Amino acid sequence: MKFGLFVPQGWRYDLVGISPADQWEAMNGIAQHVDDGPWDSMWVYDHFHTTPVPSAEATHEAWTLMAAFAASTRRIKLGQMCTCMAYRNPAYLAKVAATVDVISGGRVQMGIGGGWYEHEWRAYGYGFPRAGIRLQMLDEGVQIMRQAWTEGIATLDGQHYQVDGAIVQPRPLQDGGIPMWIAGGGEKVTLKIAARYATHTNFDGSPDGFAHKSAVLREHCDAVGTDFGAIVRSSNYNTAIGATEAEVDDRIRTIEDRMTASIGAERTSAIVANYRSSLTTGTPEQVVERLRRMEEAGMTYAICYFPEAAYDRSGLDLFAREVIPELDR
Repeated sequence: MKFGLFVPQGWRYDLVGISPADQWEAMNGIAQHVDDGPWDSMWVYDHFHTTPVPSAEATHEAWTLMAAFAASTRRIKLGQMCTCMAYRNPAYLAKVAATVDVISGGRVQMGIGGGWYEHEWRAYGYGFPRAGIRLQMLDEGVQIMRQAWTEGIATLDGQHYQVDGAIVQPRPLQDGGIPMWIAGGGEKVTLKIAARYATHTNFDGSPDGFAHKSAVLREHCDAVGTDFGAIVRSSNYNTAIGATEAEVDDRIRTIEDRMTASIGAERTSAIVANYRSSLTTGTPEQVVERLRRMEEAGMTYAICYFPEAAYDRSGLDLFAREVIPELDR
């Protein structure tokens, strides 16, 4: 099993109390730290407004961070989980991603999805098309990007996107183009798109949910003639880890206190409940046991979110020291 982690960027109230002038230093400090560790990848979110409540707290833009991290790190892969297709013209996005891939020396991962955060869609003037249209846009955009990266030029007369000889040079450094992570578990459309185009998927990480989505993906792969076994299946996990269960409780209480101050007790209670039920909340031994079962079910990539990382790296380091070596063999 391979592991990635999310770098705090403000979207989940994870830079609160750090001056905007110091936030890049905090984010880049984590990037530098994990670049020297056992992590396979680091990730950011593609969002403009904080969640679960839009606020004036900083949320740093994903692809700007990608370019910056490409220049400031040397080894670790760089991704977004996930880029919203409709926020950028796909030919332009293909060009941006290819340039960042060159800057990074061939380390970019393209996480891509249909998008869901209605408040920021409307606030930024994108409207909010129904889900079916958003997924049609995803399908067309992925076709454009794949063509651009493999051929250096893209042409598509689609329902939502029209490009005519869009030149994308230089192409990405990676053979076959940038790996495509299709994110989302929509069974009729999203997983069908994944079966056609994805090198990686990212969906429900619960045991039952993962098994079900995997079965649906397999059906779509069989229908379109794709090798199901060649697609890496990944999941994201909110993580609160401690050497003892008491340390885990202390970490969750710290998260709860910070979030309550930002979004109130009612919304925080739902977030805390999610942490407590996460497969990566617990002691290292508990986390290893749960993830080993997920690996046996076919999940070979986990991306972890440590909400306190900008303030305290001890949980991140404990995970790197005692969980990853047990599974990344």
